[in-house]
Amino acid sequence: MAIPAQFNPKDVEKKWYDYWMKNNYFHSTPDERTPYTIVIPPPNVTGVLHMGHMLNNTIQDVLIRRARLKGYNACWVPGTDHASIATEAKVVAKLKSEGINKSDLTREEFLKHAYDWTDKYGGTILEQLKQLGCSCDWDRTKFTMDEDMSASVIKSFVDLYNKGMIYRGFRMVNWDPEAKTTLSDEEVIHEERQGKLYFINYKIEGSNDTLTIATTRPETIFGDTAVCINPNDERFTHLKGKKAIVPICNRVIPIIEDEYVDVEFGTGCLKVTPAHDVNDKELGDKHNLEIIDIFNEDATLNTFGLQFAGKDRFVAREEVAKELEANGALVKTEVHMNKVGTSERTKAVIEPRLSDQWFLKMEELVKPAIKAVLETEEVKLYPSKFNNTYRHWMENIRDWNISRQLWWGQQIPAYYYGEGKEDFVVAENPTAALALAQTKTGNPNLTAADLTQDADALDTWFSSWLWPMAVFGGVLDPENEDFKYYYPTNDLVTGPDILFFWVARMIIAGYEYTGKKPFNNVYLTGLVRDKQRRKMSKSLGNSPDPLDLIEKFGADGVRVGLLLSASAGNDIMFDEELCNNGKAFANKIWNAFRLIKGWEVADIAQPEASKIAIDWYEAKLQQTLAEIEDNFEKYRLSDALMAIYKLVWDDFCSWLLEIIKPGYQQPIDRATFDKAIELLEANLKLLHPFMPFLTEEIWQYIADRTPEQALIVSEWPTMKDTNADLIPAFDFASEVISGIRTIRKEKNISFKDTIDLKVINNEKVATTFDAVILKLGNVESLEYVTEAVDGSLTFRVKSNEYFIPISGNIDVEAEVAKLEEELKYIQGFLRSVQGKLSNEKFVNGAPEQVIANERKKEADALAKIATIEQSLASLK
Repeated sequence: MAIPAQFNPKDVEKKWYDYWMKNNYFHSTPDERTPYTIVIPPPNVTGVLHMGHMLNNTIQDVLIRRARLKGYNACWVPGTDHASIATEAKVVAKLKSEGINKSDLTREEFLKHAYDWTDKYGGTILEQLKQLGCSCDWDRTKFTMDEDMSASVIKSFVDLYNKGMIYRGFRMVNWDPEAKTTLSDEEVIHEERQGKLYFINYKIEGSNDTLTIATTRPETIFGDTAVCINPNDERFTHLKGKKAIVPICNRVIPIIEDEYVDVEFGTGCLKVTPAHDVNDKELGDKHNLEIIDIFNEDATLNTFGLQFAGKDRFVAREEVAKELEANGALVKTEVHMNKVGTSERTKAVIEPRLSDQWFLKMEELVKPAIKAVLETEEVKLYPSKFNNTYRHWMENIRDWNISRQLWWGQQIPAYYYGEGKEDFVVAENPTAALALAQTKTGNPNLTAADLTQDADALDTWFSSWLWPMAVFGGVLDPENEDFKYYYPTNDLVTGPDILFFWVARMIIAGYEYTGKKPFNNVYLTGLVRDKQRRKMSKSLGNSPDPLDLIEKFGADGVRVGLLLSASAGNDIMFDEELCNNGKAFANKIWNAFRLIKGWEVADIAQPEASKIAIDWYEAKLQQTLAEIEDNFEKYRLSDALMAIYKLVWDDFCSWLLEIIKPGYQQPIDRATFDKAIELLEANLKLLHPFMPFLTEEIWQYIADRTPEQALIVSEWPTMKDTNADLIPAFDFASEVISGIRTIRKEKNISFKDTIDLKVINNEKVATTFDAVILKLGNVESLEYVTEAVDGSLTFRVKSNEYFIPISGNIDVEAEVAKLEEELKYIQGFLRSVQGKLSNEKFVNGAPEQVIANERKKEADALAKIATIEQSLASLK
């Protein structure tokens, strides 16, 4: 079988992915093996692959492929999230472009459009993951709106409600006026923004006096129901018990007293708008104030806004300010920086709004999850620095607002049978709800037509917090075989930005429903940033298209490029050149393979150099394997890959193959060739999780393999005893070889010409690698001597002295002049270093490491001078 001259990823990737799929290597069913399970962080159903996905899923694939090679029953469950807010927004926009308003449709009609949309666009990202090489069990693909997944969510809601943990409350919530739904606190991003502080005069009823109030939101004056002063503020003693008049609308409101008012902020007077501020709502409840909601659900003003009704809040803000100025009520404006809450999904500015919503009590639920991570470490976060973030969130948790004013999502299973807010039952289906309602009311004549299901949908995260259990059917049937076999899962790979949204909540749900953790370890990746440290995003235009990168560098090249720079929890400074490095690495391995397969093999004696080199490489391989295992255990995948990279590039390609390579037009002995193939195969096994396509391609070229012998299901190299002493011995020999090569290069001695080498072995180094030195240095003879050899070029390795007798083609006079010039420079350098070290002020004031560096410079210079002086003496 002819081996192509170059590795072409395009020719290879589809071929082997189809082969892996055809042979069902990715699929897992319970058996006698130990399971190794990962559940994918489900991307949005309408999403497409971006750099964060590339990193996250490459890491998962590395872990799952390695587990497969180590003999585990590896199961990686893929799937997508229905992403209620994002998806509903896209469907609404699509309908609008077709002249259809959501409000003109029934819920069923809208959901049909939503399912049509997800059928068309959903799952695109999963197909793209295949191009990256992801070895997911595609037979197990789940969607959070699948029938069984939705049933799990509804069962969870009913269970928690029956336990008294879910309740309905009229609360101030975060309202997204673009998506027209509530958001949880965690879905609100607080941004520092520049705005204005408006100073407005309110008249005092029955007098010509005024008081001045500072506000960032003049448009909300229509919802003012009181002015508040601090009872201890002597500036406003004269206002106690009086009333103020709201500008423009001329509503008369009481002046109340409360120590809540910060006397240092603004003017010391506070306008109280209970319907549109959390703190104002608390004041309103405390002082029994009227609540006036001035906004429509899209944040336009309603009829309470008088002539500004129907106008957007920001437009109204400017127009109200102008009218206040026109009637003399606006005293002044100042530039003001403040934190503004924005929607994570739509980026709209959040509006505090009073609303009837469903909440989940969290105070007791979180306790097992806090203990598991922070006390018993049943669940470990990597890196552990995120334990502090986890602690802060979990110990300051508030009840979770789980209802959303959307249609796309699981509909809340509450059924109303009367006029009152409390006239409802909660059940898993309408039939059960009717039976409950009949019992609760004592009216057996109630019919299904008398029940109305709550219109809200559940928060998407309320669905995905069940993910590790629900994908195996564990919520609906905790005794099913898959759930008992695969749960708890092993590793979760995700970003720290959803540590609370998703990770913490899965841990909470796991302990609540199973008494067990959902996973053992959480590997938190960093964010992918550009060379300027900016987060990669489409809006900045600094994020390359992952599929374009795969097209350009091959999937293996991109995987290596990403992982070499991806240490756990640290942001990745992505540079496309890293992918080029990955591509170059793939080419290096391919060329090394072609070199080996290009040798003619003969039944001849094995050279000593080849024998000792193979023993050394086996020791080096074992040393690297131990390092790799340690790195995987600590989730340092970047370090693991770098260890393999150095082993293959430096030790295998640059040293081993050079040592065992047969002479020009000479055959290689069979023993060495067979060992070279065996070691190459071990390298491919280590590389396979990182570079699956290249390694499978070479593996299949090495020999004819049955499907059972494919690399993807071969065996990870095992630890075994080797002679570890060979590693430092080879390191020393490699320095000798480098010294010989340096002299050849500097003195223009052809590498084709043999030389003699004589050694004063002060280090008492073993002669183990002499055969390697002879071959790679093209040394005719190597002799151990006790005295310096006159007329020689010299170099040192540690205290060992090496002499290369000069031949007739060396210009002795020119060499002496060159060495004397070099000696002069080194002596000058030494004087400057010793000058520093003799300076008492420098020695006493400089850091210890700086002093150590200077002493090393001194020692190196002295050794270099001794070598040059010896060379000069020899030449003269």
